[in-house]
Amino acid sequence: MIIRIPALLSADRLAAIRTRLEAAAWEDGRATAGHQSAQVKYNLQLPQHDPVTREIGEEIVRALEHSANFVSSTLPRHVYPPLFNRYESGMNFGAHIDNAVRQIPGTPHRLRTDLSATLFLTSPEEYGGGDLLIEDAYEPQSIKLAAGDLVVYPSSSIHRVLPVTRGTRTAAFFWIQSMVRDDGARALLYELDTSIRELARDGARNEPLVRLTACYHNLLRRWADL
Repeated sequence: MIIRIPALLSADRLAAIRTRLEAAAWEDGRATAGHQSAQVKYNLQLPQHDPVTREIGEEIVRALEHSANFVSSTLPRHVYPPLFNRYESGMNFGAHIDNAVRQIPGTPHRLRTDLSATLFLTSPEEYGGGDLLIEDAYEPQSIKLAAGDLVVYPSSSIHRVLPVTRGTRTAAFFWIQSMVRDDGARALLYELDTSIRELARDGARNEPLVRLTACYHNLLRRWADL
């Protein structure tokens, strides 16, 4: 399941974040790549220990906590602290798959990567190429969203970033360990929750809404791993 979440960041917050990132000290993105990924990764990355990485990452996590669509679609148990990458003309990230488990730096905690996320920080008009290409069960999905928009997709997917042909593409990226490990079960819960919210908005009767809500929480109770 690939989920697009528009306008996670407001225009004002996005502008402030971009100003800070423009002045940041970027390094070779291969510094944090695994063995296989390092062979196909050609981009820049903000160091994980940089205060800018931590401060902006915390701001993004707060925005995620207030996004009903993000919470409903991912059912997050843990969110890896966001990282930031930058692709200038000629840079790309070839076909790869994300590590199944990641250690959170400076802590003893490990996170299972059920879902991967990319938050676009530059608009499509500012750069050529640079599409995020995700292989799903049917056909590759090409993703290139507006600045401030988020895409979430299974970490089990092979994916790539196509070469940037002009301009600069900047994004935040991170991983989520969900309370519900199975992608199919999580998709069913998301569809059910979305339908309940839409019915409530349209003024559906309370009694059937309560029964549907009970079904949702009883399924979540059955499938959740805490």
